[in-house]
Amino acid sequence: MASACSASVRCFHTNAPTSIRLRASSESPGTTRQSASTGPLLHRSFRGRTRPTPGSRTSRPKSYRAMSDILVIGADGMLGRCWSELLESRGIDHRATMLEELDIRDRDALNRFVTPGTSWVVNCAAYTLVDAAEEHEALANEVNGHAVGAMAEQCKHVGAKLLHYSTDYVFDGTARVPYPTDHPRNPVNAYGRSKAIAEELIERSGVEHLLVRSSWLYAPWAKNFVLTIRELAKSRSSLRVVDDQRGRPTDSRRLAEVSLDLAQQGSRGVFHVTDGGECSWFELAALIAHIVNPDCRVEPCTSEEFPRPAPRPAYSVLDISATERVVGPLVPWEARVRDVLGRPEP
Repeated sequence: MASACSASVRCFHTNAPTSIRLRASSESPGTTRQSASTGPLLHRSFRGRTRPTPGSRTSRPKSYRAMSDILVIGADGMLGRCWSELLESRGIDHRATMLEELDIRDRDALNRFVTPGTSWVVNCAAYTLVDAAEEHEALANEVNGHAVGAMAEQCKHVGAKLLHYSTDYVFDGTARVPYPTDHPRNPVNAYGRSKAIAEELIERSGVEHLLVRSSWLYAPWAKNFVLTIRELAKSRSSLRVVDDQRGRPTDSRRLAEVSLDLAQQGSRGVFHVTDGGECSWFELAALIAHIVNPDCRVEPCTSEEFPRPAPRPAYSVLDISATERVVGPLVPWEARVRDVLGRPEP
């Protein structure tokens, strides 16, 4: 990814998708990469289960609904890890499966894991190679779309609820105000189309669900835009980053927390969860560089200066007002980024 950035003519253009990014286990501990081939999905295996500690639920608001025996699918990805750590910290009974254990394209395997007694299925597995999806759209549709539809049907069959993640890329980017949850879908790339398929199939299935759209995910681990810029800014005197795409960054840890809070408080249907505020990739990179190396100069460039196979929406800011009515104001992205980088506001 460093090759996409230089001090002269090339711009840094994010390839980061708006849902969990799966990366090779050699890149970051506890993460996986889903290739653009049609072969098996390769990853490192892990499975965990925790039990509630005595009194662990006594401090929760009475509006919270009890949750237990949660199945987290794709727990070796960036967001899946957040979910596993969150549930363990709250003492909530759960199972965490890796791709080695459960390839969601395998209907029989899916049915073996999603069984009666499971209260919630949290799906953090996805094909997230945005550019590769242009060439491998059938595979993206299979993983992000039809497999999720089968998951919804199985959840409906056994009485489990489904919490699934989608993306700002289901919108075309022509709006000039934040996209509300009920805005018509009109994706401009294959990745967005594959995620839109899942949304439609979940709605058709009749399963009780919470569908959370998010965008520009990052975390203190795994490969993501925030950590990439952090490393580049440490070693370079200047960076050029696209300034004509606007959205909302999202701390994956907070995304998991807010999603769980929404589910526990009875929220169903479509919700948007991100950090507060909005920015361009350039503005995000400028803050990161300022934090880690003020001597690194960040300059804006256009998407045309660094073309990619998959078009990106120019404006994909999600309207988070419905979420904030339930959980309260979402923390601004600047504060969340500083927290991830370990540099609180001075």
